[in-house]
Amino acid sequence: MGSTLRREGYLILYSSWEIREVPLPSSVSRVEARELLTELAEYGRWELVRTRIYPNGVKRMWVKKRIQKVERT
Repeated sequence: MGSTLRREGYLILYSSWEIREVPLPSSVSRVEARELLTELAEYGRWELVRTRIYPNGVKRMWVKKRIQKVERT
């Protein structure tokens, strides 16, 4: 769902974001996690939002991607 804002006769659209959680087990190293995030960014256009590393070594990362709505012509 996107929100809209009208300002001085112009219509400004704020598009929505899709957020995805990427859980990784403790056996995955930081180098491997970085490679995974690099691939997501290059090929899927995902951006890193947050990273959390728990005391037991489990890593959780949240990534976001802008949702592009296509209109029929």
